[in-house]
Amino acid sequence: MKIVTVLLLLTFYTGSGFRAHAAASLGINYGKVADNLPAPAEVVSIIQSISITKAKLYDTDPLVLKTFRNTDISFLVAVRNEDLGNLADQKVADSWIQVNILPYHPDTHIIGIVVGNEIFSSDDTGKWPQVLPAMVNIYQALVALGLDNQIMVSTTHSFAILSSSFPPSSGAFEESLANSYIKPILSFLSTTGAPFMINAYPFFAYKDNPSEVSLGYVLFEQNDGVVDSSNGLRYYNMFDAQLDSVYSAISKLGYNNISILVSETGWPSQGDNNETGATIQNAQIYHANLLQHLSKTTGTPLKPNSSFDVYLFALFNEDKKNGPTSERHYGLFYPDGSKVYNVDFSLLAAGALLKWHCTLLLSCTLGVMMALFIL
Repeated sequence: MKIVTVLLLLTFYTGSGFRAHAAASLGINYGKVADNLPAPAEVVSIIQSISITKAKLYDTDPLVLKTFRNTDISFLVAVRNEDLGNLADQKVADSWIQVNILPYHPDTHIIGIVVGNEIFSSDDTGKWPQVLPAMVNIYQALVALGLDNQIMVSTTHSFAILSSSFPPSSGAFEESLANSYIKPILSFLSTTGAPFMINAYPFFAYKDNPSEVSLGYVLFEQNDGVVDSSNGLRYYNMFDAQLDSVYSAISKLGYNNISILVSETGWPSQGDNNETGATIQNAQIYHANLLQHLSKTTGTPLKPNSSFDVYLFALFNEDKKNGPTSERHYGLFYPDGSKVYNVDFSLLAAGALLKWHCTLLLSCTLGVMMALFIL
């Protein structure tokens, strides 16, 4: 009986310790709005060359999912915005899973389904009420197949859904969204354990106010920091400030147990004349310093020691994207597979491994101490 107790304690302390102190994990957005991208078989090698093991698609492209079978790369896949309305029917949601997930998973490791992209910042308000029912029905389809503990369900949000973000403690969602749409989604995420997905771009804040926002502050460079007057916390980069404003907004709606996943962040290497800061040099600095920041696994000022997945935007420059020039120049790679600039991704991988070993050692030590106490 005592031996069983010892094993259970070791399992408990090792497992809970790892979950509580897991290192930040890095992914990449694999967008395909282009007519000159390499074949998915080549993309496997490109992603592996930078030691990234997570990717996010904006659809469920069969060729991509087939090609990535039996690799070490896991995927977030997506329900397209135009398909949300149909998924209000449970039978349609069941069929969607049968067609888009089951033929590939688990050989292709699908870890999440993103139901719609930035719906609540779009002008198509008719889609706003469609998001949660689609999420619920997709989740129920996974439950019926016993996959709900393997594949999470969430939706991505633009940072524009916040009505206030500075100082971070004042973070709040737009009044038109908060109680009618965001709060019910938070209830779903709280119940299922899935993260709140946010697209965070310090670049936009700098581009819009280059005379007021310090370039060093948005690029994680040395600076004196900015103090949140409400709680005295000091912020040395805008990335942390943006995340904490989202945590604050979530908390204001009564939820404190929901994690954040950064579904997009990045910096363009080229832009129009009015897109101040969009240069190769700044893009390289942003990504290099972001990786260094994440490798420290220190969380944010409001949530110290917390960790979160971060998906960089994007893998390639995509020549068919609409909008300003910057939209077509977020890629780490040119379509021919050459790098736009050099970034050392090994730092984050090494930091994650070290963090895991330290956490495992601490967890096992606690477990052994408790077990010896009982014995």
